[in-house]
Amino acid sequence: MHSGKKFGALEFVVWTKRSILCLAVLSAIPTVLYFLGYTFLSFPWQPIAIMGTAVAFIVGFKNNASYSRLWEARQIYGAIINDSRSFGYILRDSLSAKNSNQVKEMFLRHYAWLTALRFQLREARAWENMSTAQFDEYAQKYDIPEKLSRLDEELKKYLSEDELHYILSKKNRATQLMAKQSSVLSEAYAKGEINDFQWTQINQQLVKFTDNQGKAERIKNFPYPRNFSSITTYLLLLFIVFVPFGLLKEFDKLGDGTVVEGFTLWFNIPFSLLVTWCFHTLDSVGEASVNPFEGSPNDVPITQISRTIEIDMRDMLDETDLPPAIAPKNNIVL
Repeated sequence: MHSGKKFGALEFVVWTKRSILCLAVLSAIPTVLYFLGYTFLSFPWQPIAIMGTAVAFIVGFKNNASYSRLWEARQIYGAIINDSRSFGYILRDSLSAKNSNQVKEMFLRHYAWLTALRFQLREARAWENMSTAQFDEYAQKYDIPEKLSRLDEELKKYLSEDELHYILSKKNRATQLMAKQSSVLSEAYAKGEINDFQWTQINQQLVKFTDNQGKAERIKNFPYPRNFSSITTYLLLLFIVFVPFGLLKEFDKLGDGTVVEGFTLWFNIPFSLLVTWCFHTLDSVGEASVNPFEGSPNDVPITQISRTIEIDMRDMLDETDLPPAIAPKNNIVL
């Protein structure tokens, strides 16, 4: 998540520098060929303008869908924040009088669940963008915590050695941690440490956590539909290729009868570059938001949120040695 006022213009230029170079070459090739006498390469601009309208619509549709996925992911983690706080004080007030160690253990297991979930959501998928040069280069400006440490090292802070080995042997660690919470809760209920109402209240919170985990996994494991993504890419590519050809004749005759006659043709390069860069960057912005857990600078800050939850819940137990909040690096925080 970008925590500054805005992305600077220079940041956009640096982020899209590879695209700018490619677009400049695509604009220069037909311009040079036209200058050398291949004037038949000039296309009517009207069909290209119609194509541009179609591209604008489909890129806009993609960006809307990307934002919807991003906002839904933020809502999911907003619910996890609220439910975690409720879970914390309900559990503390229900069990602490009879078994304070059990409360501490379940709090720690909840931190482990948050940790396992964020590591699972940061795992790479074939359709994600972080492996591309454009995104990988920009990622050097900030830290992706899940890339800097290992899951077993993080879980070791919260789980006993036996439980850690058990959880690491499972495929979906977050699910098994929540199942363990349910098992411990059932044992407390069977021993009479909590009554029917308390058991129901706490169990409802566990169900909410499982529900929100499933919603996050749905976004993570179901990409923006490939048919929409592919047609956007193809139409955008066609538009980018044809724009310089459609402006050749217009710029060539722009200087007729003036002192710059014969030179205005070269304006085709910067203007074609500007038009195609706008469309391409709009599509790139959508791509940067479409997978809200992959580790891009526009992602939901699930690591920061998880740390905030841990601080709040430790505070409920009057702990004084609280972990520090996660601060942005170059205005990016994950």
